[in-house]
This record gives sequence, structure tokens and C-alpha cells, in this order.
Amino acid sequence: MKRKNHGPDGPPPGSGASASGPEASNDRRSGGDDRRSDTTNHAVAGDRAPVTSPATDTQSFCFGENTTTVRYFSDPHTAVSPADSAGRGLTLCDRNVQHLVPEDTEPLILPGGEPAKRWAVVEQMLSEALDRGLTRASHFTVVGGGALCDAAAFAASIYMRGVAVELVPTTLLAMVDASLGGKTGINFRNLKNLIGTFHAAREIRICPATLESLSDREYFSGLAEVIKAAALGDATLLDLLDSDGEAVRARDRETVREMVHRSIAVKAGVVEADFRESGRRAVLNLGHTFAHALESSVGLGSWTHGAAVAWGIERALALGLHLGTTDPDYAARLAGILKRYGYARGPLAEVEPIDLVTAMRHDKKSGEDSLYFVIQSGPCNTAVLPVSDADVYVALAAPAVPAT
Repeated sequence: MKRKNHGPDGPPPGSGASASGPEASNDRRSGGDDRRSDTTNHAVAGDRAPVTSPATDTQSFCFGENTTTVRYFSDPHTAVSPADSAGRGLTLCDRNVQHLVPEDTEPLILPGGEPAKRWAVVEQMLSEALDRGLTRASHFTVVGGGALCDAAAFAASIYMRGVAVELVPTTLLAMVDASLGGKTGINFRNLKNLIGTFHAAREIRICPATLESLSDREYFSGLAEVIKAAALGDATLLDLLDSDGEAVRARDRETVREMVHRSIAVKAGVVEADFRESGRRAVLNLGHTFAHALESSVGLGSWTHGAAVAWGIERALALGLHLGTTDPDYAARLAGILKRYGYARGPLAEVEPIDLVTAMRHDKKSGEDSLYFVIQSGPCNTAVLPVSDADVYVALAAPAVPAT
């Protein structure tokens, strides 16, 4: 089999000098959905997405004018090359999962993690597509983690003004967040996902078995997005995370399948109602204003995206408590879940608050006069609020939220 190998690997990501918690993975996507809030308050009270049964093999969602079908597979090789994938296409994968690609396929092998989210790598994808004679009727098939899914879907969205993309996410973060919802993007000048488009995948093919060989750092990176989805819209999933920690940590197949299924349903329910971010989709940014500022301040890739999001959720709880918005009992429960899975909490010695606030000012979610944060009053009860710099500094300095 001929396998084309393009693009530098880049050095392995550092572990970060944070407090305790899962860090540094080669799947560091923005995780949640990045946006600037257009109004001062988008309340989502008791917002629960319809959850399809985890026993089903497919889920279908309408994003804008397009339908995304999510299919579940038990065999990763079948997921990568299903019998019904028609038409000329280009397969792209990262080095970690190239063994999943069929022997009769010539994939373009690219770096995984943040090194994939660069203009130079997108240019390689576009050049390869052109050299192989792909037309507007062709499609990209992407096999890998969230960062590669983001970058390759972006390339597909701009090649000949848009070709179809099929995603085969192989990390938990990519399955529950990066692959779904149509947001594509690459980093620019050390800022997360500053350049991107809306381009929903035609199909997402998920094989939970691929997670069994995932490193702990990457698994817990994705688990942070599962916790976020549960907090936003699925009380049953929140209960599972709270009470079945042993099965979650052990990656029990049925437990993982249910987490993935439910997390996808939560996000899809929000995105179907607001594909292009007129307001409601902002709630998916829970924890992300803090997280993106941290990632940019300490260097993209120093923390896994999920570890940064988990810390950002805990800081959002601290901010909500300071503002009098968040119920203390709920804050203690969610902080307890974050603590139970080992995520960093409280102020960080490795980064100055002023650097974090400065980075927040460059974030796409900031307004001209205010920073916007996703704040919860309780489970499945969420709002996007303008917050003063002074209140942000208080939240950054606040001790870890008491956990139950």
C-alpha cells in the first residue's frame, strides 16, 4: 500500500505545569463551540435535547440545509470504509490511526493534534485533492482526532467552494464534540479556531472500540466535554457521571456508548435550533472563555483542550457564585464531579490573571465593551451574561469551589 506522508509531526505535547488533572494530548480542539454573544442574555432554562436510545445504530440531525447522519459501528475498519461510501474521495488520517485505513486506500497522512490546525497543513490537503483530480462531486473522509477533523473539514469547505466531508472520529473529544455541528477551523497567531467556516459533515461514523487504546490523557480530555454536555442538557447523563465513576474510568463499552450517544444528542439539539449562532448555540461555550484564554496564554498544546475546559467550567462556577447566579448546591455537585475525575481546580500558579484577561479580549466570544461568559444557575439552566473585568479577576483568584 502506498501511503503519502505529508507534514511535520512537531514535538510531542508537554504535560503542562498545572495543578493536578489530565493534561496534554494530541487532540486539542476548541472542544465547545466558539462564538461572540450578540445579545446580553441568552437564557436556556430547563433546556434538554431529545435523546435517542443508545441501542439504536443511527442518529440523524438537520443542521441548516443539510442532514448529518451519525452511524455506530463495532468494527473500526468497517467504520473507516463502509460499503455505502460512494464516489471519488480523499482519505486523510493522522499517524496514530493510519493502521485503520484499508490496505487498498492511499491516504494522505498528516500530523495529529494542534500541528494539524495550520494553514500549511490545509494547503497540503487542498493540493492533494487537486492533484488527485477531485471535483465538487467528490468527498473527504477524515480519520482521526478532533484537531484533524476540524482542519480537514475546513479544507473540504473551501475546496471548490465546498465538497462533502465524512468524519471518522477516533478520540472521545472528537466523537462527542469536534465532529458534530458543522464548525470547522484552524488556529491563527496563537488564537484558537480564529479562522473557520460552517460546514456540517454528511456522515459521522463512530466506533467506541477505538477508545479502548486511547491514552488516559486523551480519554479524560474528551470526558470533560461529556461532563459539559450533561450539565447543559441531560440530567440522566449527569447522574451517570456522578454515580458510575468506576465504569466511566474503566471505559466500560456500554457506558461509553451511552455517554457518546447522549452527549451527541445534547449538542445536536442545540445546533439544530441555531446552526449559525444567532444566539442559543452560545451555551455550548460553557467553560470555554476561560479555557481558550488558558490555552493561548500557556501555549497551544501545553494543556489538552478538555483539561482546560474542565478548569474553565470550575472557574465559571466560581464566577456564577460570585455573581449570585449559580446555586451553591449545584456548584458543589458539579465541582465534585470534576474533582472525582482529577481535573485541575482553583487558581493556577503557572499563568497570570492579567494574561488570561488579555487573551479573553482576543477571543471570538468577547464583545466590544464586555466579556461574555456562559453561567449556569443549575443543571440544564444556562445563560450567557456580560461580565466586567473586575468580576473576572475575582473569579480567577477565587479558591476552588467547595465540592461534594
